[in-house]
Amino acid sequence: MLSNLVTVCTLYLQPSTSVNDRDLDRLVDELPTPFIIIGDFNGHSPVWGSKNTNTRGRQIEEFVNTHSLCLLKNGEDTYFHQRSRTFHSLDLALCMPSLASYFNFRVGVDLGDSDHFPIFLDRVNVGSNDAQRPNRYLFHRADWTNFTLRALITRNMVEGENLKEVVNLVTKTIISAADASIPKSGLSFPKNRKPWWNKYCTDTNRDQRRAWNVFRRHPTSANQIAFQRAKSIARRARRKSERGHWIKFVSSINSSVTAKDMWENVRKACGIYPEKRISCLRKNGQEVRNISEMVVVLAEAFVSICSASNYTEPFLTYKNRMERIKLRFQTTKHLSYNTDLTIFELHTALSVIKHTSPGPDEVTYSMLQHLSEHSLLNILYMFNRIWKKTFFSRLLETCFYNSDTEAGRRPAGSAKLSTNSPN
Repeated sequence: MLSNLVTVCTLYLQPSTSVNDRDLDRLVDELPTPFIIIGDFNGHSPVWGSKNTNTRGRQIEEFVNTHSLCLLKNGEDTYFHQRSRTFHSLDLALCMPSLASYFNFRVGVDLGDSDHFPIFLDRVNVGSNDAQRPNRYLFHRADWTNFTLRALITRNMVEGENLKEVVNLVTKTIISAADASIPKSGLSFPKNRKPWWNKYCTDTNRDQRRAWNVFRRHPTSANQIAFQRAKSIARRARRKSERGHWIKFVSSINSSVTAKDMWENVRKACGIYPEKRISCLRKNGQEVRNISEMVVVLAEAFVSICSASNYTEPFLTYKNRMERIKLRFQTTKHLSYNTDLTIFELHTALSVIKHTSPGPDEVTYSMLQHLSEHSLLNILYMFNRIWKKTFFSRLLETCFYNSDTEAGRRPAGSAKLSTNSPN
């Protein structure tokens, strides 16, 4: 496993200047091991994908053999000669044998404003430590008509004797319709675009890449002119957008702007963005970096915030008094909580709710709002069955937060809830 520091040396050898072999040998002797030498060697050899061989290429071959170095190269061209409209392989990456299995050589596809393609050394055989975000439905791209047709809740579905199976079936139907009608976001976080980047920049950049791909496959004069024109338009679009954003930013600085907004815009302009994940927490002045310990710290903070000790004394008195009143579901006496929920109440609730995060079933309020009237009536029928049979009380008998990831241990925050159920 690669755990030590790696020395990276960038090297440029001019094509018109001869290089002494002893200078290259001295470079290897002076570099701390393990090392990687990467750069433009201006040498041609079939070993790394060139069609011919020159003196510099033979010199590099001898240099690699003498010091038992490994060539990280995949044969792709790395240089574009504009006058002849030809591609060459001049950029190389040399490393010690101990590093060869940890890196892959990759060539970028966009020249940018250079005549050399960008080259990358990608780490391999390592797990990804990148933060990931959960999949989320992209409701602004939803096909609600298709969703309404697919999420059809029938009376037969909600009349089953086992209420747990009924709830699972209804949930599965809604989620299946959502998966077929609403796209989801990816696991990776979106790229941190420049604050001045806009749709016109995206379009012109796409046109530039498209023109370049055509020219790379067919390097004719007409295709080169088309590429240069697209490249000029894209560069002008970026400069115009960047200048306009800067003028707008400077004009927005006044006495009414908050320091928070001011520094946030400054950081974005400098390309500084907040981290995608929590790297550490502080507890009693001590840093906590272990993930399991961070979970415990967060759980304790949530418990402290939601604790009844934060309530006022009059409210606590009222709360305790009301909780001592038993709910009587099985009684002939008319009580408001024993009456059926109405479709009017359901519509009213769906019209005033806020779009908060869904529960474990992933059913959101937006999905319920776009169900047909027939499906809503049947869901209401299911709700009333659940309420009458106090099925909810069995689901809520035990409520806890899991602050310990070790299997077999009872969570420290577990608590028993009294439901006052007659069953």
